[in-house]
Amino acid sequence: MSAIECDYLDDYDRQRQPLAVPPELARLIARKAAALAAEFEGRALDELNRAARRHLRTGQTPEQIAWQLGL
Repeated sequence: MSAIECDYLDDYDRQRQPLAVPPELARLIARKAAALAAEFEGRALDELNRAARRHLRTGQTPEQIAWQLGL
């Protein structure tokens, strides 16, 4: 049987039954997502503050800086 005649894609069209995520696993996932979001927020704040200070040192106005940082 050639690859074209092979029925290996038959399972692709079947609908899979939804799996319930156990509550404890869902809590762990939510906790990890919250930790990642907090870390990202901290890094974003640091980066935006550094960029704002850098632009202020070059003599730009707060309005120009806000526009450049997409605020």
